[in-house]
Amino acid sequence: MKAMVLEKVGAPLVARERATPQPGPGEILVAVSACGVCRTDLHVVDGELPDVPVPIVPGHEVVGRVAALGAGVTAFSPGTRVGVPWLGHTCGACPYCESGRENLCDHPGFTGYTRDGGYATHIVADADYCFALPDGYTDAQAAPLLCAGLIGYRTLKLAGPAKVIGIYGFGAAAHIVAQLARHEGRTVHAFTRPGDAAAQDFARNMGAAWAGGSDEPAPEPLDAALIFAPVGALIPVALKQVKKGGVVVSGGIHMSDIPSFPYRDLWEERVIRSVANLTRADAVEFLALAPVAGIRTEVTEYPLESANEALADLREGRLSGAAVLVI
Repeated sequence: MKAMVLEKVGAPLVARERATPQPGPGEILVAVSACGVCRTDLHVVDGELPDVPVPIVPGHEVVGRVAALGAGVTAFSPGTRVGVPWLGHTCGACPYCESGRENLCDHPGFTGYTRDGGYATHIVADADYCFALPDGYTDAQAAPLLCAGLIGYRTLKLAGPAKVIGIYGFGAAAHIVAQLARHEGRTVHAFTRPGDAAAQDFARNMGAAWAGGSDEPAPEPLDAALIFAPVGALIPVALKQVKKGGVVVSGGIHMSDIPSFPYRDLWEERVIRSVANLTRADAVEFLALAPVAGIRTEVTEYPLESANEALADLREGRLSGAAVLVI
């Protein structure tokens, strides 16, 4: 098999030939056809997440077909199209797993971080953490649903019944969330890098009622703000835009430090909260909802060997929507 491997944190990925892995009990071997390039991959490659176990193959928005079954697997058959997301395994025994909060598992496994991911022609995955994908999406179009979509969906859920939503950072997750929010009858306002007219046009095309720079005031008070840009300074900015009782939800796994802000901006029962990972229930719910809501994904395709180029384009903000490696 071929893989793009992170051998040193902070260094470019390296193309390697490896022996094709074999699935163990409860696992499946997936022949990868597409893998989304997520900002979390940048955090892995750049060493912004702790204890990256190099060498590691990044990638956790994996679409492919089952090539082989490990012992005991009955949920899938060879040839079935499946998706492999970020949450690759949980212990099932810690207090979080036992209380339905497996996204907070004490002993998790993460695709493309603690176990090899989808920047490769093949991947072994725990069958219980893989999902059938909805029809109507090509493999490349389906890939962003597996993290940008799933984490975005969980972020929107944690905003509660907010009717007026601000989205800070309009990339892969935001362009999916905006469509879902509009399907649910919510109003979406998009905040981008100041002066980024292309991103603002893209946001309006994805259903935003208004789009402007993150340095601009919201056109109306927000019930909730969703933050997908990894910029801690946006937390107090967004907090000033939400109503009494409003919520600011950070959807990223990594963010720069949050600067201090006056307590007055938090007072009146405003809330700041984060999203951690996903649950399998999130995946089942969202993957069923996506086609019903008419969600479409905007993707830019790259060949596997151009993974470093895709990461660079994401890092520099040169993308609208999502980058996807096509194998």
